[in-house]
Amino acid sequence: MRALRCAVRLRWKDCAGIRSRMSTRSHPVAAVCQMTSTPDKDANMAAGTRLVEGAAQRGASMVFLPEAFDYIGSSREETLALAESLQGDTVSQYSLLARKLKVWLSLGGFHERGPEWETERRIYNSHVVINDEGSIVSVYRKCHLFDVELPARGVSLRESSFTIPGPCLVPPVQTPIGKVGLGICYDLRFPEASCALQRHGAQVLTFPSAFTQATGAAHWEVLLRSRAIETQCFVLAAAQVGPHHAKRSSYGHALAVDPWGTVVGDCGGEAEGEGVALVEVDLEKVRDTRRSMPVQEHRRDSGFYRSLDHT
Repeated sequence: MRALRCAVRLRWKDCAGIRSRMSTRSHPVAAVCQMTSTPDKDANMAAGTRLVEGAAQRGASMVFLPEAFDYIGSSREETLALAESLQGDTVSQYSLLARKLKVWLSLGGFHERGPEWETERRIYNSHVVINDEGSIVSVYRKCHLFDVELPARGVSLRESSFTIPGPCLVPPVQTPIGKVGLGICYDLRFPEASCALQRHGAQVLTFPSAFTQATGAAHWEVLLRSRAIETQCFVLAAAQVGPHHAKRSSYGHALAVDPWGTVVGDCGGEAEGEGVALVEVDLEKVRDTRRSMPVQEHRRDSGFYRSLDHT
């Protein structure tokens, strides 16, 4: 499997060999994006559009944007004030873009107004998948909320103060690159979710994220590679990078990992900034990995793993 990488600042740079290979690719291409969202929704839309258009021009059939692609607020109040419904301008504009460019989109973490918005002022963190006709085909609402206090590492976030936890996982989505299982950021730390998605047919797992600098440097790559190894899936993780405002900065390193656990695409950190990793998704590699090491066949029934609960 070939992996191709292109990092950019504000505009695309041509990657060596991409155009010459476009007509000879035998597998679908996924574009894993990295961006720096701010409270400026118009600027974020312009950046996301630029990334999607560039990826489509280079042959991507599905483009993955990170968590909080729409914006990252500087306070709880600003975050809530900027939230929209799925029928609002942001999702509508991306739906039009998908239809225009004939690409699928993974919008990795949208600030969606909750069902009791007028009285409760709480939101979902929603992963929205749009097909190449511009229709929403799946919405996953983040189940595991990031409530973490790490004073020694400068990390203090309480997502549950304004976010409703999602009620359930959603089935993997059939896309041009295979069956994609949906997660968001902190979900990455819960292998049970990844394994459940794999059992229901996922060939690709995706974890759009906005990892902090401290947790990213310590855990980002090892967690993504672990999820790929244990599920024998491709893992695609779009990411936020660099400073969003005075109070928050993200680690970056949007990654693509193959079913053996090898990193096949990396957009780099803050120095590289906005970028895209283009990766050919060869599903035969998923099948070969699972045939040669049939881990799932070796699993015991669920009762076996809970037997310690009764001792």
